[in-house]
Amino acid sequence: MVLYREKDFAEETNRITGGEGVDVVYDSVGKDTFDRSLDCLKTRGYMVLFGGSSGQVPPFDLQVLNQKGGLYVTRPALAQYTRTREELLWRAESLFSWIGQGNLDVRIGGTYALEDAARAHRDLEGRKTTGKLILIP
Repeated sequence: MVLYREKDFAEETNRITGGEGVDVVYDSVGKDTFDRSLDCLKTRGYMVLFGGSSGQVPPFDLQVLNQKGGLYVTRPALAQYTRTREELLWRAESLFSWIGQGNLDVRIGGTYALEDAARAHRDLEGRKTTGKLILIP
């Protein structure tokens, strides 16, 4: 595991892959890691930017994607993948099936009493958490 606040994760990724890079980067941090996440990708690599805990990525020149190897970037949102009730049920069934079969490991990063929900949000916003957080009523 490479902790992006402790090491240059792009340098580590390129060291580990022998300079080839990786096929996909899932970036939940945003502004602070966006450029270096692109640097981790191999030619025609794919970056999924699904969060912005450090802030939103500022506008950038799309020509950079060409210069770095014909890269792809997407910014999905859950609502785009659950537009109908049928799609929501289909995706939920797949997800819970994978979890039940042990094919998907869901890391629980912490639990909070429901009355501590504001603290849980502050911890998320302050990037003090990893994994999923659970609120207990």
